[in-house]
Amino acid sequence: MTEAILLVGGKGTRLRPLTVNTPKPMVPAAGVPFLTHQLARARAAGVEHIVLATSYLAEVFEPYFGDGSALGLHLEYVTEEEPLGTGGAIRNVASRLRSGPDEPVLIFNGDILTGLDIRALVATHASSGADVSLHLTRVADPRAYGLVPTDDTGRVTAFLEKPQTPEEIVTDQINAGAYVFRRSVIDSVPTGRPVSVERETFPELLAAGAHLQGMVDSTYWLDLGTPQAFVRGSADLVLGRAPSPAIPGRCGDSLVLPTAEVAPDAKLTGGTVIGAGARIGSGARVIGSTVLSGAVIEPGATVTDSLIGERAHIGARTLLTDTVIGDDAKVGADNELIAGARIWCNTKVPPATVRFSSDQ
Repeated sequence: MTEAILLVGGKGTRLRPLTVNTPKPMVPAAGVPFLTHQLARARAAGVEHIVLATSYLAEVFEPYFGDGSALGLHLEYVTEEEPLGTGGAIRNVASRLRSGPDEPVLIFNGDILTGLDIRALVATHASSGADVSLHLTRVADPRAYGLVPTDDTGRVTAFLEKPQTPEEIVTDQINAGAYVFRRSVIDSVPTGRPVSVERETFPELLAAGAHLQGMVDSTYWLDLGTPQAFVRGSADLVLGRAPSPAIPGRCGDSLVLPTAEVAPDAKLTGGTVIGAGARIGSGARVIGSTVLSGAVIEPGATVTDSLIGERAHIGARTLLTDTVIGDDAKVGADNELIAGARIWCNTKVPPATVRFSSDQ
């Protein structure tokens, strides 16, 4: 297998409050745009040709990644005119594929960070003779997901909607967003309208007697569709919990990019990333957070599990926990923002304005 489809878009609006100038797919995760990790992992697994199926903010990808040669890839781009769903997006790029009817095509989701063994999924597809093979992962609480039960051989037996009662939880296996399709299956997807692989393509294939094979791989898996998950994923890349050949440095407690300035007594832990040109003041503590380029964290501030936008300014002694600060926002000294607070781009929060802790 030498080619793949990367599905990009759709969920991007969930990070829209973060930035004005850095669309979500290009926000750095562990120092580089998140899609760089996806592309690099595919290349390491032997993929050479990738078609990016784009919709949301499609115009940002080609100027950055170009033809893919810097990553050892050949990249092409296809943009949806109207939203087509997962199946429709896959079918929409079929004309750019080079594979023959019986050859495999890897398909993966641009919002998922995973440690999936791509070669093992491809090998499972080949050895089982499946029409489609799916990466499945196990979750502790499957109520938020559609369920994918399999038989003793790993063959998929059903696609079930999100369970509403305990009795409906017949498995803890869910669709993890990576597939290998036989090329002829891609060509059979309807054109010119939205199609969901989960609700239409896969159930119809099962009903027609097609072979859908599941491979359970319970290594690292995280949906990056929310700011909290994005920060967690970036930290896990730096800590080495999520594998990627694209991290621009060594794994460890923190990643400080060139031209950033960090005071000698500042403490960076938990997979923190400090972007180019950012400044971290004396005595500041940054834990499990992403600080984008040009941002400033003043002396004595504490930032935990948060995302700090480009050129944002965090005042002295301010405490941030699970917070998103937009580009060019300014949070004055002696504030306390916690529990999912969001500060929009260019917003100014005066000193000593917000506090969540009690008076005791």
